[in-house]
Amino acid sequence: MHTYLLLLHETPADAAPMTATEMKDLIGQYQAWSQSLAEQGLLAGGEKLTDDGGRQLRLQRGQVLASDGPYAEAHDVVGGYFLIKAADDAAAEALARTCPHLRGTQWIELRKIEVL
Repeated sequence: MHTYLLLLHETPADAAPMTATEMKDLIGQYQAWSQSLAEQGLLAGGEKLTDDGGRQLRLQRGQVLASDGPYAEAHDVVGGYFLIKAADDAAAEALARTCPHLRGTQWIELRKIEVL
């Protein structure tokens, strides 16, 4: 078994028009999906990230500079992640395809964790 990271990319403005009922339903879909993976022994972790965009650290001319971002106006931010277990890339992709995150303009970046 290998471990894969699912980075959940989203456009923050897309959630703005959702009603409280729609948001509750969506959260329920994520919970059911992750519970199903956990019951199969395929969920290694996952969390929702805050919408503030966090901080970026970059090396510039030998100095580490920290800045806010990406900003909420950005077209794409990472809104959360899951760590899943799968036998191979195809199995990981098949699991990712069932994630309720894939709706509208949202997308998932699937990355295999390298074991050193």
